Amino acid sequence: MRTPVRRQTSRHASRLRKEATDAERLLWGILRSRRLVGHKFRFQAPIEPFVVDFLCVEARLIIEVDGSQHNAETDARRTQFLQSRGYRILRFWNSEVLENLDDVLEVISAALAANKRG
Repeated sequence: MRTPVRRQTSRHASRLRKEATDAERLLWGILRSRRLVGHKFRFQAPIEPFVVDFLCVEARLIIEVDGSQHNAETDARRTQFLQSRGYRILRFWNSEVLENLDDVLEVISAALAANKRG
């Protein structure tokens, strides 16, 4: 079942954008405006009942950048819900983005390329 992605901004998504981590800001600087292999991403995109960090609608790809506040059980339920709606989820720690950005971008690019092949 495909859940429509709301184009309007929720208050929660707006607040999350304003309170973005350094890692999220760094990654958004690369993903925005089709800068990574021509794919359009949204930042803090609502997919009810959640707000995901980065969303590429055309590739059905979600990228989550996690910090220490994340709970494995909650994340598992969230991941299961989003996967049941046809999304693939890539998760990175804040430290991975900040310290190994090239590797993170390589994984994201490979996921986008796999989407085009399959």
